[in-house]
Formats: sequence, structure tokens, C-alpha cells
Amino acid sequence: MKSSAKKIELASVDDLFTTEQERQQAGEERVVRIPLSQLHYFKGYSAMQTEVPFTGQPYRVKDNDPKMLETLDSVRQRGVRTPGLVRPDPEGGYEIISGHRRHRASELAGLEDMPVIIREMNDEEAVIEMVDANIQREDVLPSEKAWAYRMKLEAIKRQGERTDLTSAQVGPKLTAAEKIAENSPDSKSQVKRYIRLTELIPELLDMVDEKKIALNPAYELSFLKKEEQVDLLDAMDSEQATPSLSQAQRLKKFSQEGHLSIDVMRAIMGEEKKSDLDRVTFTSDTLRKYFPKSYTPARMQETIIKLLEQWQKKRQRDQER
Repeated sequence: MKSSAKKIELASVDDLFTTEQERQQAGEERVVRIPLSQLHYFKGYSAMQTEVPFTGQPYRVKDNDPKMLETLDSVRQRGVRTPGLVRPDPEGGYEIISGHRRHRASELAGLEDMPVIIREMNDEEAVIEMVDANIQREDVLPSEKAWAYRMKLEAIKRQGERTDLTSAQVGPKLTAAEKIAENSPDSKSQVKRYIRLTELIPELLDMVDEKKIALNPAYELSFLKKEEQVDLLDAMDSEQATPSLSQAQRLKKFSQEGHLSIDVMRAIMGEEKKSDLDRVTFTSDTLRKYFPKSYTPARMQETIIKLLEQWQKKRQRDQER
């Protein structure tokens, strides 16, 4: 008797990190295999001569990234199953628009080529395609979003779209922020905030990626002059603190008034945050001498709570006398 169970094939990791649009296009367009040596990263704005002080693609490809390691494992087992998207480079070879991670995984796996779709695109079309193909990933860093949105904004500007990011006028024509937000996981206001992060110096933007500085304080700090941001790094280091939203807003206000000096920065960064005032912290070394070596941190905490409860009851009895 034949089994009625259907064979279920799980999607590869490579498939999970591509867009539905890209997979549909792969079925409609001819796929060819191109040697890895002929594929290189998108040059970005080096040829576009825009005001963006950034070249290349905004998404980082790290060999030790967990998602990269998953992709590498999939490529080693099955090869690249979903083709990348490239465009011809007038200087030779092809520029990768989508598939940078697959390309690097192929190199690490020792492959000689990978499947791609070759499409003729101008600079603006290439930027928009590259941003949209990657922005939906869950692991996109704040700095990657910031530069991706900024690059797409510049591409839209060059296409002649309306780019008034501050206008509240509502009309049939979308603002650039609304157009960018259409194909992204962020609202138009959030898009504008991310674009503003590109005004941060690299050291501060790295701290946003590392979650040492939250997005909202980082947005306020982006209004500081570049030299003030450099001084802020020194103040943060000397006070061993990062700015809260309130502190960042005051730093911005002092900067706009022309009164932000290194001394003012150190004074603000030296303040105790409310969260610090409400928290009592003991190091393990401080407590360890009061407990047997066999006590775990959880048991130490339980014992401390019981002793505090006994102390509180004793104080209540003493007050009632």
C-alpha cells in the first residue's frame, strides 16, 4: 500500500534570507553562473557624486556573524540555491546588488562560482533595489539602516521625487520618507530618525550598534557639531558614562545656544542617573566572604532577602514598644 504522506522539503537557510520579489524574479529571468572573481561589491556613490559621504553598500558582511555562519553551512551542504542579483560593471565584471552574504559564503566554502541574475540598472535603480532587498532582515544594525535609508533618499532625489522631509502637507504625491517607509519595517518618522544618525561620527554610531547608546539619545546627539561629538567621547570616557535621553537633549540645547564646552559635557556626564540612584549593587566579591563557598548566587540572594525580612520584623517590634 502506497503512503499518502507528502514529502515535505524544508526551505534552506539561503532561501530564508532572500526576498519573495527576488525569488519571483529568479523564476522569470535567466540565471547564469559567474566566477566569484568576476563579482565585486557595489561601488555605491563613488560615481554618483552626491552629498552622501559614504561609498559602497551599507550592509556589513562579517565572517563570524551567526547568520553568516548559518548561510555558510547551507552553502557547503547544498550550494547557493537562490541566485544573487548583479549588474554589469563598465570597468569589467559585475557589481553585486543583492547576494553579498551568499558571495562571501561561497568564497569561504571554496566554490568557484555562484548563480546570479544579470540585470541592467542605473545607479539609482541599483541603490533602491539593494536597500529594499535587505532592509527587511531582522538582524540589520542601526548603522546599516541609517546609511541604507540615506542612500535610498539620495537615489530618490536623483530620480526627481519630492524630498521635503519636514513638510506636513498631505497630498497625492508621497514624500521621500513615506516612499522609503513603504518597503521598510519602519514608519516615516522612524526613517527620518535613522537617516539623522548618519550625522554621528563613526565612534558614536558604533556605540549605537553595540547598544551602548540608545536610539533616542543618539538622535539628539546627532545635532552636535562633529568636533563636539569628538569632545563628547572624551567626556564619556573620563566619567565612564553614556548619555541618557535627558542628558542628550541638554547637550543638544547647550550646543544650539553655543555654550557646549568640554567642561559642560563632563558636568552633565558626571551626573548620577535616576536609575543609578534607585539601584543598589553589590559585587560577587563583596558578598562572597559572608557565605560558604558552596552557595550559588541564587542561594545567596535568597538568604539576604530572608535576613532583611527578619531585620524588618525586629525593627517593627522595637517601634511598637
